[in-house]
Amino acid sequence: MFHTLRKDWKAIFERDPAACTPLGWLEVILSYSGFHAMLAYRLAHFLDQLGIPLLPRLISQFARFLTGIEIHPAAKIGYGFFIDHGMGVVIGETSEIGNNVTLYQGVTLGGTGKERGKRHPTIGDHVVIGAGAKVIGNIKIGAGSKIGAGSVVVHSVPEGCTVVGVPGEVVRRNGNKIGALGTLDHTDMPDPVEELRNRTIYLQKEIDELEQKLKKAKNPGK
Repeated sequence: MFHTLRKDWKAIFERDPAACTPLGWLEVILSYSGFHAMLAYRLAHFLDQLGIPLLPRLISQFARFLTGIEIHPAAKIGYGFFIDHGMGVVIGETSEIGNNVTLYQGVTLGGTGKERGKRHPTIGDHVVIGAGAKVIGNIKIGAGSKIGAGSVVVHSVPEGCTVVGVPGEVVRRNGNKIGALGTLDHTDMPDPVEELRNRTIYLQKEIDELEQKLKKAKNPGK
């Protein structure tokens, strides 16, 4: 547990520039809700694995009260896990998260109903999930993938993909565009309204060209 916590600690300074100040280590200890939530989770998960009843859940609920982050003690989370800002993050009971994963505020790893067994997502190594994204159900997010802010993902995602939208769609795979620009830059997401406008302009151009061809066909001498 302590070895894993050391890697969680290291991940904060690798991925959050705000922590890289002369007293950054003190800021993290005193004010980083994501780190506080992970401390509570690691302890609660350790106790849950020992089969101790009730106490792990009480610890997780106390951490939720303090941080606004809810992580079920039975969830499985690898090392180097980083929650940036953190408020509103929910990680369900049967969630499985790989190593060096980053979550932003408002992320939900949730179930789809009252089914039993594995009902929450499995997240691969080195995945980044943007602010407000929802990953729902017993699906898999492949290693190295990125989920854009505000996306709702209900289907499994291959490795090395970028997913955006509601419902989430793969727009990049291994760095190559698929249909539209995909990036985790929250200011540079595909705009469905702009895409519809461009398609409308294209269709109108096609209609104008067809009308010209029909006129020429009706009046071949003109």
